[in-house]
Amino acid sequence: MTTVHTLSSGSSGNALVLSCGQTHLLLDAGISCRRITLALREVGLTLEDLTAILITHTHTDHIAGLATLLKKRRLPVVASRAAAADLAGRLPAFADCIRVFPASGQFTLGDCCITAFPTAHDAPGACGYRIDTPDTAVGLMTDTGYVTPAAQEILPGVELAVLEANHDVETLCSGPYPYYLKERILGSGGHLSNEDAARFAVTLAQAGAAEIVLAHLSRENNTPAMALSAAQRAFSAAGLDEDILSVAPRDQLSRAYVPSGRAACRK
Repeated sequence: MTTVHTLSSGSSGNALVLSCGQTHLLLDAGISCRRITLALREVGLTLEDLTAILITHTHTDHIAGLATLLKKRRLPVVASRAAAADLAGRLPAFADCIRVFPASGQFTLGDCCITAFPTAHDAPGACGYRIDTPDTAVGLMTDTGYVTPAAQEILPGVELAVLEANHDVETLCSGPYPYYLKERILGSGGHLSNEDAARFAVTLAQAGAAEIVLAHLSRENNTPAMALSAAQRAFSAAGLDEDILSVAPRDQLSRAYVPSGRAACRK
């Protein structure tokens, strides 16, 4: 059985754990090692149980706890070539832990077949992941200014999608952020808005997704209610079941997301 928990999801820190049999993958380590350890303990795991760490990109809110975690357990850290090079420069003491996934983006860790795909973000080698297990398929896409063609090709067919819904455009534009930061967030290398996330969520639901978790919400420029409302409006217009939508907690462990196993695994 495959289970997914977000340990934290927001502009101040991101981490997620996916478990399938004896394979336990940590996706990003953007909160303290202590918080990661405590959250893992709540789901019955320890650092010793982890198989590997997958990194989406090297911004601080995705790797802040990585160095301390690797001091405690020297796990394989898997990333794109550009992200791996950046990590090696930032964490030279742990360069031997860093692994580059193949240029095709496809590789296997334990019971999981993983497909990485590029996202549109202002960090070297930023990517998202599709993870196919023996019983389901899970997708993770955060930190992207738009839905890339690769994401449009690879993610449809997942049963569970964790999808960025970073900001409400009107709230961002009228808020206190300086102009350059607003432009960055709204730009092609920034973050996905509620409306853009909602449109892609419809695509994923129409392709068979049974649960969509809205994630990486900005504390200043969004609320769970706004993100959920935008997705619900899009689902209602498309005649889709709004009950499959939820929002990942910003600063705490989520409930267990347990896909039912209806997804068709990617070959």
